[in-house]
Amino acid sequence: MKLSVLDQSPISEGEAAQKALQQSVELAKYTEKLGFHRYWVAEHHNTNGLASTSPEILISMIAQSTTTIRVGSGGVLLPQYSPLKVAENFRMLEAFFPGRIDLGLGRSPGGGPKTRLALTDGFEKPLSSFSRQVKELKQFLQQTTPKDDRFYGVKARPNTEHQPDLWVLGLTERGAKHAALNGTGFTFGHFINPDHGRASIATYRERFKDSDMNEPMVNVCIFVVCGETEEEAEELAKSQDLWLLRVEKGLDTRVPSLEAAKNYSYTEEEMEKISKNRRRCIIGNPDQVKTQLEELSEYYGTDEFLIITNIFDFEEKKKSYNRIAQLFQD
Repeated sequence: MKLSVLDQSPISEGEAAQKALQQSVELAKYTEKLGFHRYWVAEHHNTNGLASTSPEILISMIAQSTTTIRVGSGGVLLPQYSPLKVAENFRMLEAFFPGRIDLGLGRSPGGGPKTRLALTDGFEKPLSSFSRQVKELKQFLQQTTPKDDRFYGVKARPNTEHQPDLWVLGLTERGAKHAALNGTGFTFGHFINPDHGRASIATYRERFKDSDMNEPMVNVCIFVVCGETEEEAEELAKSQDLWLLRVEKGLDTRVPSLEAAKNYSYTEEEMEKISKNRRRCIIGNPDQVKTQLEELSEYYGTDEFLIITNIFDFEEKKKSYNRIAQLFQD
């Protein structure tokens, strides 16, 4: 089992964004020592609870602070940007940290309509252009733009011996098709919506176009909270439960304290929503977490999971990752 990390740089209530970003670097160093395979950082905009707005900069800080773990984006929101500029940013990262950089791409608008328009400098770019943008980005990275292309002769610099591994993040068969047709890896966001996972991954494998990767690559991202006991895991997960409720309602996106989660008066509808959200998560003691990860590995046909843990207490978060790492030690 390959274990990796997805980090949104969540800000806990009462703490500053700077601390959340520093904790991202600290967690990357910690999980590298635990043997985690990748460390990916997210991109979010116009939200007070997620500090990672520029994955390229955070990747640079994390890669500089580590030595072996692969570092990447999960993912750069390509529809808002130029494929050339994204290719240049990640060629720069590859030049500084050769053989360690992943470029994960997302189709999400990155926020509400006004936020997205601000990101595109007022230009209304269609999300339907995503597959074409992935194709152009790959051509810029690999210097394979065909002669009849409108951008033939434009080179993404600097030159590097190797290029970052490309991944497309998706929730449905549409995202899987984008990844398959462009010959990239595919990351399924179980932590957002698990409903279409198996069908999406099957579609990706069936339609995968041979590329420099030679064969399909799949990983799955999921929320995990691992406690010493089931009771401890449930206790720690209370802050994540309330955080997810707030995120979905468009409220304060900072991670609430355990005390705030315990004192919150949940409606019957909210309790039902928490129960539904647990389908996106694994919450339990080490034996329960291992069993469920192994079951999902068989279900999805992948041996790699990106673990995301958005609980209030950073030290408890580290302990959870430590327990998960111990489950699959040789």
